[in-house]
Amino acid sequence: MNPVRERLKYIIALVLYGTIGTFLRYVDVPSEIVVMCRGILGSAFILAFLAVRKRKPDRAAIRANLVWLVISGVSLGLNWIFLFAAYLHTTVAIASLCNYVAPIFVVMIAPVVFREPLNRRKVPCVIAAFAGIALVSGFWKGAAGSVAGVLMGIMAAVCFVFILICNRNMRGINAYDKSIAQLIISAVTVLPYVLVRNLGSTIQWNIRSVALILILGLVHTGVAYCLYFSSIATLPVQTVAILGYLEPLVSVLCSAVILREHMDVWGWLGAVLILGAAILSETIGDSTGGKEAGAG
Repeated sequence: MNPVRERLKYIIALVLYGTIGTFLRYVDVPSEIVVMCRGILGSAFILAFLAVRKRKPDRAAIRANLVWLVISGVSLGLNWIFLFAAYLHTTVAIASLCNYVAPIFVVMIAPVVFREPLNRRKVPCVIAAFAGIALVSGFWKGAAGSVAGVLMGIMAAVCFVFILICNRNMRGINAYDKSIAQLIISAVTVLPYVLVRNLGSTIQWNIRSVALILILGLVHTGVAYCLYFSSIATLPVQTVAILGYLEPLVSVLCSAVILREHMDVWGWLGAVLILGAAILSETIGDSTGGKEAGAG
């Protein structure tokens, strides 16, 4: 394998994930419908990708891990619902940063859930991350909308923690089969919410929204998943963990440069604290909270 090519594939996947919030800004369809379409289109693309490679999903492995797949698939659907709602209530940068507190949450629960001793050197990372959330939220300025977006971003992070827990408990299933099952289950999870929220309402379908939903489903989900999983199989774990934080960095840059969403000096300080805490927690001892694909 060419290491440069594998890194490039991984970086492309991260950039795609990091631009999801920006693309969503230009979609006029309710976010929960976009979430459902991502699950359907993404799983269909991966199935087609495997078919081209003359591979079929391992049904026995899927059945053996079905409980964990269902829980993680439901959590994935909820993660996207909360994250996409956060994009609409605050800036793309703030929503993405709050979602990326998930590794910090895993550090906190590791002693209970994974029976792993708490690395005391990671405690300052936890404190710094929460200080960063407080700074980016702007709650002391009475920014109610931003606070609501922060809370939704944090809920998205909590849902992602469940995905991490489930993934660590799965055995004998490859990444593609896992992703197909999780994406399909996420779409099924979101369907009742879509029906309740939109039954009887008029949805503004237009060419731009349809095109962007197709891109978000096929490219930002299907292509990104395939690039991600085909690259991390050969890349060093530390490289995967550290480069993974390109995703929120891309989100922050897109928010500032493309969407022109304002973030004051306190917000930027909070962003540095959150990303710095998350990256530092990856480099101290054995990380339990590495961010995996699919959150974006």
